[in-house]
Amino acid sequence: MPSSGRHVTMLTEGTYPHVHGGVSTWCDQLVRGMPEVDFDILALTGSGREPVTWELPPNVTRHTAYPLWGPPRGPAVRRPPRGRERRRFLDAYERLLLALLDPEADCDFGTGLYELAELARRGGLTAALRSEQALRSLMWIWTMPHLPTLAARPTVHDALTATDLLEHALRPLAARIATGGVAHAVSSGLATLPALAAQHFEGVPFLLTEHGIYLRERYLGYRTEAQRWPVKALMLGFYRELNTLGYRKADLITPCNEYNRRWEERGGAPADRIRTVYNGVDPTLFPEAGPEPETPTLSWCGRVDPIKDLETLIRAYAISRAELPALRLRLFGPVPAGNEDYLTRLEKLAAELGVADGVSFEGRISDVPSAYAAGSVVVLSSISEGFPFSLIEAMSCGRATVSTDVGGVREAVGDTGIVVPPREPAVMAAAVSALLRDGARRAELGRRARRRVIDRFTLHRSVDGFRQIYRELAGTRPPCPAPAVTPLRLSIPAPRRTSPALVTGGTPA
Repeated sequence: MPSSGRHVTMLTEGTYPHVHGGVSTWCDQLVRGMPEVDFDILALTGSGREPVTWELPPNVTRHTAYPLWGPPRGPAVRRPPRGRERRRFLDAYERLLLALLDPEADCDFGTGLYELAELARRGGLTAALRSEQALRSLMWIWTMPHLPTLAARPTVHDALTATDLLEHALRPLAARIATGGVAHAVSSGLATLPALAAQHFEGVPFLLTEHGIYLRERYLGYRTEAQRWPVKALMLGFYRELNTLGYRKADLITPCNEYNRRWEERGGAPADRIRTVYNGVDPTLFPEAGPEPETPTLSWCGRVDPIKDLETLIRAYAISRAELPALRLRLFGPVPAGNEDYLTRLEKLAAELGVADGVSFEGRISDVPSAYAAGSVVVLSSISEGFPFSLIEAMSCGRATVSTDVGGVREAVGDTGIVVPPREPAVMAAAVSALLRDGARRAELGRRARRRVIDRFTLHRSVDGFRQIYRELAGTRPPCPAPAVTPLRLSIPAPRRTSPALVTGGTPA
């Protein structure tokens, strides 16, 4: 790809270059693997003050941290729209809300979203969403007689909470992407918003890569959120529709495993626009680990996060330790900001199970291969994964693995390790104990695991796949302005004439 003509805008959410983890590792591999390509990094973050934890290579020509919280970025219109502009905004907003909450309304989410994107680019979306008229629209639609949200008796507090969450989620619509290159969102969800807008208004090619299944993880996360059901219904509807729009609109989707591919096809992605590109590692950087530790040890490597389900791992360890009292569990990896309470829960669990003396949280280490070498068996207990680096790295090091059957884990492992159901500590413990009792089997699985990585999952193969994809997409079409968006017209009564007065509790009269 000629450096003078095309470039890539990489869109991330909560990962590279501010956080360490599998997706960030993959981003860094891609950028460093193509020094001839200029990369802009547009990173969606929490506050925008998060430190950069990766050393950015010279071909990262620009890095922008785009905060979802705090004051909005860029010029902001502080007064809600008036007159015809207000009617146009409310039409678009109502269409979007109906798409989220009422599948029978036959309202197109994308049409509403692009209208809001146009307003966001002018700096007026925040004020419009937080206006009294927008709040009334939400309350009116929530309390339509045929919608299940009516029975939940949504309150103004619910509406204010939902509006706040939605306004922050939609902020990336205002982010601008340079034309003349490729927009590469490295997850579904909010990272796709700038790409969708740039594709629609300027014709920028849009590439979507999925590691974990973003929508599934949102559903898992909202199970424990404190908001009431009307708020959850709205936000999960938003993520569902945004996910579907991204699948439909992306010029190419590159899942990192076939499991993701099947999910994407069921979600509406055209099969002819999906191309699986597996993650890869450099076997020379993850060489054979050598002799096992003298003390039987389970090793885990990753970030300490609820999605990794370390409760199940600790429970499985406690069961196995009852059979092998000398067994140790070593957990390598950072505790991301905000997950400190989760670490405390894990430590309390280990104490309650009477195994705290055998569990060690080692923190982040720079010599990652040594984390795998520290274990007789490497374990993975996640409830959601894409194509986990920790697994193929451990395989490259020649260690036998026990992993949960999520995402692309089974594709990665093949017949070189043991795959167990998630959230079943007794089953995981049985697999671990069986391997620990059979040294010959561990050694054979480790040898086969390294060979599988060398044959199928090398970094060179992965980077070359994306190099070719960037070239293809850069030549798909010249950037061109999208047709002007026409004002929306809804064949439903306007809420200003039918919506109830705002109240602080109960069902509006």
